[in-house]
Amino acid sequence: MMIASIEKVVYTGKTHTTGGRTGESQSSDGRLDIKLSVPGSAGPGTNPEQLLAAGWSACFIGAMGKAAAELNLTLPKETAVDAEIDLGLTDNAYFLQARLNVSLPGLEPEHAQQLTDKAHQICPYSKATRGNIAVTIRLI
Repeated sequence: MMIASIEKVVYTGKTHTTGGRTGESQSSDGRLDIKLSVPGSAGPGTNPEQLLAAGWSACFIGAMGKAAAELNLTLPKETAVDAEIDLGLTDNAYFLQARLNVSLPGLEPEHAQQLTDKAHQICPYSKATRGNIAVTIRLI
């Protein structure tokens, strides 16, 4: 598989993280300042799996907007993506898997399927994970 080369960078997200899964992370612009906690713990912060879920679901909705324009469809105002990122073990090694549960109320099922299929091809998070982790996209 050939890795695409970026011709023009449109944005760079920069963070500084200390302490790993029980640390803190701040963005260079000061808009993100969070505490991190181990998944499933009673710690005070979020975790990388939740952050990936939030970022991917937001990006996927943006990709659906682009896909809708290309398909001459209207993206419903109530569009939502519930992302689930699993951290798991296989043969004592850690892996991720993902589920994107997409809600497109009011769209015909065949149009909703076209839209999510096209968005999965457009979304940079989908491209980054394709062939690397198990991903399920489901219309709900």
